[in-house]
Amino acid sequence: MDRLAAMETFVYVVETGSFSAAARRLNIGQPAVSKTIAQLEKRLAVSLLLRSTRGLTPTEAGLAFFERARRAIDEANEADNAARDSASGLSGNLRISAAVTFGRLHLVPRLGPFLDQHPQLKVDLMLDDRNINLVEEGIDVALRMGPLRDSGLTARKIADCRRVVLGTPAYFARYGEPTCPTQLSQHQGIVYNLSGGATWTFVKGTEQQTQTLSGRLRVSAAEGLRAAVLADQGLTIASQWMFAPELANGAVVPVMQDWTLPDQDLWTVFPTGRMASAKARVLVDYVQGLLVGAL
Repeated sequence: MDRLAAMETFVYVVETGSFSAAARRLNIGQPAVSKTIAQLEKRLAVSLLLRSTRGLTPTEAGLAFFERARRAIDEANEADNAARDSASGLSGNLRISAAVTFGRLHLVPRLGPFLDQHPQLKVDLMLDDRNINLVEEGIDVALRMGPLRDSGLTARKIADCRRVVLGTPAYFARYGEPTCPTQLSQHQGIVYNLSGGATWTFVKGTEQQTQTLSGRLRVSAAEGLRAAVLADQGLTIASQWMFAPELANGAVVPVMQDWTLPDQDLWTVFPTGRMASAKARVLVDYVQGLLVGAL
């Protein structure tokens, strides 16, 4: 195994925390990973990893080698991508991660023109409301919404969207429309667990009110939230992205529009410490162009 391949194996071991996870990422057997690390430590005459029953952690020398190895791999990949892209356009596989509803409503229907522009490119789109491990899943770029809890991520904000209180006309005809945050306690609220929870701060001019959305239904997936709202089961607080088609055709309506809520941010996230590939950068620019001014 050449030096760059050995460095890549070591980087994956550190990033994933185990030989077996690195082997899955590299599509090789675990013994091959163990052998490569042993040969690398022998060549460098230094211990790079501490092995214990709790897993693998890099030594001080291992951390220093990890940082330099990662930069070397990034630069080599960037050189390959630049040469390949300038010669024949984007090609190969591009693995993207996005939330289910956002991907279904805003990405999948609009991927056709992007693929037409890059006929040698294949897209693997992983739709999941959870924040998956980008390294273990081999993701090139993820689209994530809301605050980023991991400060170590390589991320860039590309868009934001207004959050609103909304429900169906049938629900409001039966229960009335709230006009201020305190009236939300009189309504059945449908809470999306992955989008800020149930407590929100509303702003109107210089006035602020914090209100907890009350209700008997909490859901962990945006598709479930949409289904409940569209079945007239209650009102909710959501980004306009989540109900874009229904807001456009009147199937749901926003209320309390003189009160504002924190915007929903959209971030592009890349595997920690990695430079974005040319394919990922082009995809990000394309998505950003789709969303600017969309709502």
